[in-house]
Amino acid sequence: MTPTPVYIICSPRPQVGKTLIARLLSEFLLLKNGSVVSFDVNLKEPSLLDYLPAITETAEVADTFGKMQLMDRLIVNDSLAKVIDLGFHAFDEFFKMIDEIGFMKEALRRGVAPIILFVADTDRTSARAHETLRRLIPDRSLVTIDNEFVVRGELPPAMGHGRVLRVSALPVFLKTYIDRLNFSFTGYLRSEKDSSTELHQWIRRNYFSFRELELKLILQRS
Repeated sequence: MTPTPVYIICSPRPQVGKTLIARLLSEFLLLKNGSVVSFDVNLKEPSLLDYLPAITETAEVADTFGKMQLMDRLIVNDSLAKVIDLGFHAFDEFFKMIDEIGFMKEALRRGVAPIILFVADTDRTSARAHETLRRLIPDRSLVTIDNEFVVRGELPPAMGHGRVLRVSALPVFLKTYIDRLNFSFTGYLRSEKDSSTELHQWIRRNYFSFRELELKLILQRS
C-alpha cells in the first residue's frame, strides 16, 4: 500500500517563502489527487487559510489538546496527503514534540511518510535549526528548500548536503501578482494559454519538482 505523505513546511525564520511553498504544494496535490488537507499553524495574516480556505484547517501546538488533535490527524494512513504550514513561532515546540513522542518511527510503523521541507536562510538561527533537524529526522525524510528569492546565492555548505529542492526567484512584479489572496497557481495554468510565459514555466517547473519528490518517496518506501 502506498504510504500517506505528510509534508511539513517549516523554518525558524519569518518571511522566507514558507507559506508560498505550502500554497504551491497544496495546489499541486489537489490537482493531482483531487483532494488534500492542509493545516495552518501561523500567527500572522495572510496565511495559508487566507489563500486556500476550502482545503485548510487551523491547528495549534501551544497546548497539549492542540498537539493531540493535530497528531491524531497526521498519524492516519488514509491515502489523503497532508500539508502543514508550520509558523516560525511554533518551530521549536513542534519538533520537540516530534522527538518526545517518537513520531517518525510511529509514522513509519503505520504506513505514514512524513517529509520535512526546511526553507533555508543564511542566518545563524536557520543554521542551528537545520542542524537540529539533521539529528532528529532521517536523511530520506529531510528536504532543504533553496528559495532563490531569499537565499540569493549558494546555500550554506551544511544545508547543501542531502536532498535539495530549488525554487527559482520570480521578478518582483510577478511576486506581487501571485501574492494576491485570490490567485491560484492551477487556475493560472488553466486560463493562460501561452505556456511560454515566465510564470507559467515557473509553476510547471515547481509542480514537476513536487512530482519528482513524490515519486522518490514511493520508490524508497516500496
